[in-house]
Amino acid sequence: MEKIKIGIIGFGNVGKSVSKILSHNHDMELVSVFTRRLPEDISSSDEIPIHHIDNLKFFLDEIDVMILCNGSATDLPKQGPEIAKMFNVIDSYDTHSNIPEYFENMNSAALSSNKVAIISTGWDPGVFSINRLYNEALLPDSKTYTFWGPGVSQGHSQAIRSINGVKDGIQYTIPVDKTLDSIRAGQTNDFSIEKNTQEFVM
Repeated sequence: MEKIKIGIIGFGNVGKSVSKILSHNHDMELVSVFTRRLPEDISSSDEIPIHHIDNLKFFLDEIDVMILCNGSATDLPKQGPEIAKMFNVIDSYDTHSNIPEYFENMNSAALSSNKVAIISTGWDPGVFSINRLYNEALLPDSKTYTFWGPGVSQGHSQAIRSINGVKDGIQYTIPVDKTLDSIRAGQTNDFSIEKNTQEFVM
């Protein structure tokens, strides 16, 4: 069986998780991980080939699909369209308010080179979007609410760590209990993120 050749760009938490998932998909083969860091500074227990991102041009005929695993805040808006001109790509871009603009940029870049770009297929948008679609199809007159947390926000944490002078940082998102309780009680109010989510930075 001919396998789908996969490349990964970015080897943080998301990139490492994607590489592990690929090992369970027997119709796929991880060709290489690409990073902006020095490849020799990255340790991998699975002996995954790691190359600097500047070497992408040498893999144009070796990779069928490139999975983009860098951050949505600053990385993907610049990287995504550039890479979509060279490879078929999949990403998990999740800055909700900017998705229409990002779609236009990715669509234009991919069409210019006859490539395919599948965007925003992470947790949300992505898996959670499918859950909402199923729920609203079964309960068409319902009102859907989405809450994040309690847990760590990967994107916000990355944004914090990218601030000059910050050595490390983690951002926790925790829904407001009072808001959750009101919805569980059957109230269908309009809520805002600002008033119903607590964010803590460490």
